[in-house]
Amino acid sequence: MIVWDLAVVGGGPAGLSAAYVAARAGVRTLVVERAEHPRYKTCGGGLIGTSLAEVHDRIEVPAHDRVDRVTFTWDGRRGFTRRHGGPLVTMVRRDEFDDRLRAAAVAAGAEVRERATVRAVEQDPDGVRLRLSDGTTVHARTVIGADGSSGVTARHVGVRYRQVDLGLELELEVSPEQQERWRRHVLLDWGPLPGSYAWVFPKGDRLTVGVIAGRGEGERTREYLRRFVDRLGLADAPAAHDSGHLTRCREDDAPLRRGRVLVVGDAAGLLEPWSREGISYALRSGAMAGAAVAEGDLAGYERAVAERLVPSMRAGYRLLDIFEQRPEVFHGLVATPPGWRMFVRFCQGRASFEETLDRAPARAAMALLERLPAPRRRVATRTEA
Repeated sequence: MIVWDLAVVGGGPAGLSAAYVAARAGVRTLVVERAEHPRYKTCGGGLIGTSLAEVHDRIEVPAHDRVDRVTFTWDGRRGFTRRHGGPLVTMVRRDEFDDRLRAAAVAAGAEVRERATVRAVEQDPDGVRLRLSDGTTVHARTVIGADGSSGVTARHVGVRYRQVDLGLELELEVSPEQQERWRRHVLLDWGPLPGSYAWVFPKGDRLTVGVIAGRGEGERTREYLRRFVDRLGLADAPAAHDSGHLTRCREDDAPLRRGRVLVVGDAAGLLEPWSREGISYALRSGAMAGAAVAEGDLAGYERAVAERLVPSMRAGYRLLDIFEQRPEVFHGLVATPPGWRMFVRFCQGRASFEETLDRAPARAAMALLERLPAPRRRVATRTEA
């Protein structure tokens, strides 16, 4: 019977980051992935500077565009465009990006077993057993769960969620004229539903077009996407993919570990609450967990998340609360030079939201906005029943 030092459940950015760090440190590592790389994943595919810094010594990023221009609109109105002197966001297709991460983990010494679905997690003081759908069992001293917020490891650990959102996305095949129109250009539209927004991300001969809003507003979210696509003149563009998914942000005190099972990335509910950006959180939390296993200090992972990720998530919740209540004020603030600089610093990974909101002008603006009475139209539909 083979007993792995570490078994990682899930072969996305979080799991492969954990596997890379652990295997590189000499930990005998197995990655169990239910699909086969390369595989499509519903995701905007925009890499901010924090993500690029995490993988710069690991892979050559398969970029399809590097954006330096952003147009902001408020439900299709009051649009304005800002341009920066350098790249803000790097656009990737997740099938290619994840496959590069897989190759890097294998090169570091990890083994990847694909088309293997974990059905159950069992543990005792001696280790962990993963029951697979084909009837076999993987034995490991430690497990890192990276199989998403609806996966078996999140349920095993008992992760609880504060915020649940529905994202809908189209991968549209576009003409050369549309490709040129959107080259190096992103559109962000603050939507009609509380906390909602839509996006257009360019990726060569395709555009990723999507919307996100609070769970419980499915039909209105679908209508928002239909109107958004029609307004862009893209209603007739063929869709290579038409998909949706739920994003879940953890409760502040939700567990990250149960015994010898740790959860990372989406499985841990780690993502930025306002933008719902998750790739940087997946890469960083995966690396933290892989390092904790290599060092033999599993509690060190929990400390690292509390110190390096949770403060920014708390700041993101503050931003989201204001954005939900007063999108028109938020839209106006982004148009100001300080607001644009904040957006640029976030995109380039030069400052977290926590650091940005700790600046004196931002503290004063946030305090003022938080004292204003909430509009009566506000609706809360973010948590699961």
